[in-house]
Amino acid sequence: MKHRILITNDDGVGSSGLLAAFEAAGSLGEVTIVAPATQQSAVGRSMTLFEPLRISKHKVNGATAYSVSGTPTDAVIIGMFVVMTKKPDLVISGFNIGENLSTEAATTSGTIGAALEAAGQGIPAIAVSISVEDDGDKFADTDHKRDYSVAIEVVRRLARCVLDGALPEGVDVLNVNVPANAKPDTEVVITRLARRMYQTRVHHRRDPRGRPYYWIDGTVVEDAPEGTDLHTMKNNMISITPMTLDMTAATDFKGLEKMLARTFK
Repeated sequence: MKHRILITNDDGVGSSGLLAAFEAAGSLGEVTIVAPATQQSAVGRSMTLFEPLRISKHKVNGATAYSVSGTPTDAVIIGMFVVMTKKPDLVISGFNIGENLSTEAATTSGTIGAALEAAGQGIPAIAVSISVEDDGDKFADTDHKRDYSVAIEVVRRLARCVLDGALPEGVDVLNVNVPANAKPDTEVVITRLARRMYQTRVHHRRDPRGRPYYWIDGTVVEDAPEGTDLHTMKNNMISITPMTLDMTAATDFKGLEKMLARTFK
């Protein structure tokens, strides 16, 4: 039976990274592209509940793609339940322009959010991101000459493994990050999430009428402990982090029970 693959992203239907994902999966089965109509970075797993969603059909470099007037999560849901006649066997989210590292990205990235939604629907997923030399490129995908060849090969191999049922039990999503300068022989490392990717900053400014406004950004954390995704990418290796939907703390429940016994005695 031919595999069914759904591709989405958070950079929008016009992103060059979306076509790279299509190229990675094209030889593995029947591929459907459903992506947000516009840039949706940092929306996490949010979905649209209070306004209607609309779908448009496009031709993007010869490939048929559907745009959804909503979030990456919306795109996954519409892809599965409206565009496709049957649920996919795999969802690929990306290729995101800019890395998605740490617990910070795991809870805010639209790329990862789409993959988590797929997992929540019972479908294994791969989220793919590529670092950039200039941080300004993360939200302006203007370089359509970007070299995706290494990432394409990595994702093609991973996707084939997942489709063959090789994903270990308890793993719902593979979060893949590829350095911008990766080569065919760049080492691939299994990692865990670093704690943070950015040190948060809030800029306080005033508009021309003197009214205050605020702009949130952050400075990149220089490094993290060995074995984390952030450290691995800083050392120019490809990071693959297995993720699970179960966010229950891996802790000794007996300690919590003692705490609650003291608190509610």
